Amino acid sequence: MDIHVLHQQGHSIRAISRQLGIARNTVRSYLRDIARTPNYGPRPERPSKLDPFKPYLRERIEAAKPYWIPGAVLFREIETQGYDG
Repeated sequence: MDIHVLHQQGHSIRAISRQLGIARNTVRSYLRDIARTPNYGPRPERPSKLDPFKPYLRERIEAAKPYWIPGAVLFREIETQGYDG
């Protein structure tokens, strides 16, 4: 939803910031400059250090079912494969 529309509907700056997940000062700055359109959105997901090892971990966990493997064991295994996190 647009900041200006919410403000025209009577929502407070605090309510708008809470609903959109942005700072109150950001809402204020957009309300001051009517011609300015917001260019915010969800942030791109950052790659994890664990991403290269996730397929291996899933495979190990599936192979061990119905039993479980302690996290410390899995950690040691991926450390030997080059995980440095």
